[in-house]
Amino acid sequence: MSVKLTRRKFFWEKEIGVIYDCLLLRSAMLAPLLLSLLLASGSDVKGEVEDKRPNFVLMMVDDLGIGDIGCYGNDTIRTPNIDRLASEGVKLTQYIAAAPLCTPSRAALMTGRYPLRSGMASPGRVQVLLFLGGSGGLPPNETTFAKRLQQQGYTTGLVGKWHQGVNCESRGDHCHHPNQHGFSYFYGLPFTLFNDCVPGEGSDVLVDLQLALQHLTLLLGLGLLTMVCVRLCGLLEVSLWLLVLLFFVSTVAAAVWYVPFGLLRTWNCIIMRNQDVIEQPMTVETLPQRLLAEAQNFIKRNADRPFLLFFSLAHVHTPLFTTPAFAGKSLHGRYGDNLEEVDWIIGKIMETVDSLGLANNTFMHFTSDHGGHLEDSDSLIGQKGGWNSIYKGGKAMGGWEGGIRVPGIFRWPGRLAAGRVVDEPTSLMDLYPTLKYLAKDTHPDRQLDGYNLMPLLEGKAARSEHEFMFHYCGVYLNAVRWHPPDSNSIFKVHFFTPNFFPPGAGGCYDTRVCLCHGQHVTHHNPPLLYDLFHDPSESRQLTPETEPRYAEILQQIAKAVEKHKSTFPSKEGSDDVQVQPNTIQNQMSWEKILWRPWLQPCCGTFPFCGCKEDKNI
Repeated sequence: MSVKLTRRKFFWEKEIGVIYDCLLLRSAMLAPLLLSLLLASGSDVKGEVEDKRPNFVLMMVDDLGIGDIGCYGNDTIRTPNIDRLASEGVKLTQYIAAAPLCTPSRAALMTGRYPLRSGMASPGRVQVLLFLGGSGGLPPNETTFAKRLQQQGYTTGLVGKWHQGVNCESRGDHCHHPNQHGFSYFYGLPFTLFNDCVPGEGSDVLVDLQLALQHLTLLLGLGLLTMVCVRLCGLLEVSLWLLVLLFFVSTVAAAVWYVPFGLLRTWNCIIMRNQDVIEQPMTVETLPQRLLAEAQNFIKRNADRPFLLFFSLAHVHTPLFTTPAFAGKSLHGRYGDNLEEVDWIIGKIMETVDSLGLANNTFMHFTSDHGGHLEDSDSLIGQKGGWNSIYKGGKAMGGWEGGIRVPGIFRWPGRLAAGRVVDEPTSLMDLYPTLKYLAKDTHPDRQLDGYNLMPLLEGKAARSEHEFMFHYCGVYLNAVRWHPPDSNSIFKVHFFTPNFFPPGAGGCYDTRVCLCHGQHVTHHNPPLLYDLFHDPSESRQLTPETEPRYAEILQQIAKAVEKHKSTFPSKEGSDDVQVQPNTIQNQMSWEKILWRPWLQPCCGTFPFCGCKEDKNI
């Protein structure tokens, strides 16, 4: 019995040994394969880290002058946070807005296209949207960078100013609303901050028309009162039907004046969260803190997934804020106080991004929609608009540099070298293709007017792809710049210029904003010519005697204009790019702009609109 057990034990030990040897042999054979699989797996993991899509935090100030920022030469207003953003990233010195006014400039920024292509440019007096109850706005078939990134899986948000319209045909269709243009979350001003939002600050909207309607109402009312007195005193035989007709006409005139204009604060100064009106009219005093908190919360909510935040500040558009923590702290009155508050807000956004460990994977951008408003001032507050440094002109002044040259700062630690300065011509329209590139969006697109900025920002390219840039005043081609491939010069021609008033002034102080048509401009033949490389303030006009390439410059620019015009679906038989193309519906016509009660956003039952934001939300 013991011999059998011994043999069995030997047999199993031998079998186990054979099995063990086989396993060792197979392990040795499989080891290289397993090692290669592990290495491949490791490289995939590394690739995922390297290919991780960046977050985007885009910060835009309203009406900010390029000369207001320390890193652009200002030494009297304190902007340490914006300056740090520049020192840790890349600064553009020739960053150009597509228009010198809010609505068209922002449309171009978000679509990467000249505003004329989407109907967001004006042929007449009114160059921006004036009423939330109007039907004009960014067309539903336009494509914004938010819509492209949303299709790439990004969570997208807009906090702050929109000013691209809300409704088309009925209250609540929201055809122009941010939610319909790729922003999955919206909190802020569907219109803009303007003087009517604060009692006692005056009005910004069609002031002369308001006064005309007001005077007409008073005259009709006075006439009615006179006729009643004449009838009661028996001085003349006055028909009762005539009095009824006068009363009806006077009532209609009063309604036409008072309802749209007298209640502007209620109609335009509102806050929406997504498609709901949550405050009407808004409390301006707490607006900066609420916008900042919403922006910070959006970043925190989406810290673990790719996101795009467009933080569109209400500063420094008038009326200026009087936040106690900043009031009286700057050397430049209330405007300086507001700008130092802007810098603090930018610092808080940077702090939020950095504290969440997102800095190395977040593309941060700081800019303004256009230049400062030179004509905006009064005897009590002083200058309310910004300073555009050495550059001529400002807000609403067509192609003069002061109205379209804006700050351009980009920060992305580890990807963009700290302290780089780019002096090449670039455009706010370049942001759209840049975001598309970084989000790995390779789908076909429409006609774009911007170019991917990353080669310039990373130092991989020395020259801008913008050999020519076209500057519009409304729908009118106002100026063109040419950066010859064989030269550092940047030549710029002006086909017409706004008429400053009074003569010799630096702005249109009679109308408060310059206009682009008729008697408000002076056409130049030949056009005015400057070299921005040697004369950035556009103060020394070039002539055939002073510029050897004078004829060549005008010839090259004329060819570029013809090529540019060919990209527009212009009217049959017309060779004038200054005419709104007939295949694009003009969103800035009187029909589109004027107030319509059935389009007015409202919380409550129209016309009894009114509510205050629930701070517990």
